[in-house]
Amino acid sequence: MALLCRSAGLLLKHSKLLPSALAATRQCSSGGQYQYILVDKKGEKKNVGFIQLNRPKALNALCDGLMMEVGKVLDAFEADSEVGAIIITGSEKAFAAGADIKEMQNRTFQECYGGNFLAHWNRVSTVKKPVIAAVNGFALGGGCEFAMMCDIIYAGEKAQFGQPEILLGTIPGAGGTQRLTRAVGKSLAMELVLTGDRISAQEAKQSGLVSKVFPVDQLVSEAIKCGEKIAGNSKLVSAMAKEAVNAAFELTLAEGNRLEKRLFHATFATEDRKEGMTAFVEKRKAAFQDK
Repeated sequence: MALLCRSAGLLLKHSKLLPSALAATRQCSSGGQYQYILVDKKGEKKNVGFIQLNRPKALNALCDGLMMEVGKVLDAFEADSEVGAIIITGSEKAFAAGADIKEMQNRTFQECYGGNFLAHWNRVSTVKKPVIAAVNGFALGGGCEFAMMCDIIYAGEKAQFGQPEILLGTIPGAGGTQRLTRAVGKSLAMELVLTGDRISAQEAKQSGLVSKVFPVDQLVSEAIKCGEKIAGNSKLVSAMAKEAVNAAFELTLAEGNRLEKRLFHATFATEDRKEGMTAFVEKRKAAFQDK
């Protein structure tokens, strides 16, 4: 994810974007609360947490301050009993073009290794509640890694994904080589990481990186609809389901099946499992209480 910075600079260097955007990325610094993001609750029941990256002049380049703000909001949504799903999005031009190169340009190995640089940027991947990335425009370097940390990726039809760190003399540092390979397979992941090339939203869907592609102006509303569907289920059981799916990438098939069985059995200790099955038998809609 260190790529965040790198890819921002890379994108600005290797495309026709204005030089002012590069200057904007250099102004990235930790500031007051919600300096870099917009926060809201969406959906008819206001049960979908909503985070919009808001550094338009820098194409939403990710800096440390922005990621700290995202982490704080994720903590708040995690603790909010009303929120059942979370959406992270950017602008129509860029989900996140990369990370702030200025922040890392002069860092030494000792600083990076000793301070475990970028470790806290991983917060979105540890949230128990389902997280949907709504990606329009550029999702490059750290921006691509950030999207891949989410549980579901929806893409606008003009979205572009890539890991261009190699063009800056470095490699992905926030899961790019690992999550991308698991999502699209070795050959395509290796090609993207070694060439710095990008793929379109359609190619990303065909390769399994994203689940659905929508017109640009419909992307966020469709992500909200998905979030509402998820939030309408038991939050407790959704967290268990998410844990089981994520385990598939870490465990052997036998170990994964054992974990799944234990979690399945655990649902029988919840009121929501009883309510869900009773509602099915009685042919009515379940009223989950997250217990």
